[in-house]
Amino acid sequence: MSWRVSLTARILAVNVIALALLAGSLFYIDSYRNELLAERYRLAKSEAEITADALEDETMPGRRALIARIGTEQDLRLRLFDADGRLVADSFALAKPSYQLVDPAKEPWLQDAARILDRAMDSVLGAPPIPDYRDPVNGGAKAWPEITAALASGETSINHKAAPDRTPVIIAATPVGTDGSALLVTRNARDITDNVRMARQTLAIIVGGALGVSILLSLFLARTIVEPLRKLVRAAVRVRLGRDRSVVVPRLPDRRDEIGLLARAISDMSGALRQRIDAVESFAADVAHELKNPLTSLRSALETLDRVDQPDLRRQLLGIAQDDVRRIDFLVTEIADASRIDAQLSRTTFEPLDMGRLVTALVGERDQRGVNGTSPVSIVRDGTSDLTVGGDAPRLERVLQNLLDNAVSFSAPGSPIEIALWQEDNRVKIAIADHGPGIPEPVRERVFERFHSLRPSREEFGTHSGLGLAIARTIVEAHFGRLVATDRTDGAPGARLVISLPRWEQET
Repeated sequence: MSWRVSLTARILAVNVIALALLAGSLFYIDSYRNELLAERYRLAKSEAEITADALEDETMPGRRALIARIGTEQDLRLRLFDADGRLVADSFALAKPSYQLVDPAKEPWLQDAARILDRAMDSVLGAPPIPDYRDPVNGGAKAWPEITAALASGETSINHKAAPDRTPVIIAATPVGTDGSALLVTRNARDITDNVRMARQTLAIIVGGALGVSILLSLFLARTIVEPLRKLVRAAVRVRLGRDRSVVVPRLPDRRDEIGLLARAISDMSGALRQRIDAVESFAADVAHELKNPLTSLRSALETLDRVDQPDLRRQLLGIAQDDVRRIDFLVTEIADASRIDAQLSRTTFEPLDMGRLVTALVGERDQRGVNGTSPVSIVRDGTSDLTVGGDAPRLERVLQNLLDNAVSFSAPGSPIEIALWQEDNRVKIAIADHGPGIPEPVRERVFERFHSLRPSREEFGTHSGLGLAIARTIVEAHFGRLVATDRTDGAPGARLVISLPRWEQET
């Protein structure tokens, strides 16, 4: 089968076919009911006029006998009114009633359901409301607008109303002779309702057939669209989690539609992503290798310093060489670590971590080692919030270490450092604020770039690599979070670095 037809065309075809069948069936029912009513109108007109002609030449006893006989044989109710509008003959009074209006309260619930369906269909089709049929209390001709219209025009007047059970009552009025008498003919046309309901059963069959076709087409779409998409989603998730580097994203070469294009694009993207991760790892290894070679040479040179006779010069050269070795080695370590972070985190399985406990333990450990110097570190947390995030504990600890090191280096002796933890909009936030000079707003994004550093003037050159904040942001973003620099909330001088991480959602 060819896959050149676009998905848009297929989806439109499915929807249009089902809707067209349904709409056509609705119009068919409305047209069918109108045809039945029009036919019954013609029949009622003929019956009324023929009966009126027959009554014209009859005496009153003959008229009454004729009315009783026609009403019984034709299932009609005939009423004759004289010129003064008085009822002078009624077939239901002269003979046994030929029909009886049904009381809906005495019918089974299925009929109630059918009437509800009737009203619903009328509402959908926009059919005008039908007035209720009620016999006038006084029984005079003036109570029937059909008689008034017939006497005024000299022609038969026809109308229909709804019986209590919502079946139509056809009403026809026509003049009898020229003396002002009038004949009123009524019929409870229950067969129209029965026929319409039978047609609605046909509609149900049509709709059922349309539904069956729609289900089959939906299954076809599920096989041709949904299932390939699910395969792509599963492969994409495995690629994103990085738990299996041998994941093969299906390229679906036989598909020439949008699904095929999507599959090949995702496959190419995942391949490019793997290549980039591999390139980053290779770059870090190459940089480390290239810098280790001069280190080896430098160490060899140091071993030959015993050839220098002047003791002061030897000590000076040895001190400089050892200091350079430490600096280069520190830089190499930072570069290699920064280059491997993305690849390592892509293969890491995140676990739930309580950031409150992690921060408290880290600050305590730093106090024991004395790395906070003379700067007291305080922790303020929202005790009612769940501060659990999903992540890798050593990496998030590395982020906090880098931010605290940065705060300590910029803080004056004895200047406090504040850590705040809270939950906001289903995210866990940690803010580390110091009382240093702060970070100018124009460079707040640049401080997160690699090798960009605004160090204090009192700090010895080479102590920091300029990678601390860059590494911290890389780790935070790998945890689907954000790391930004802002002003202190109290308006005091100093920097405030805010970490925002998604709260851990327990899988059900």
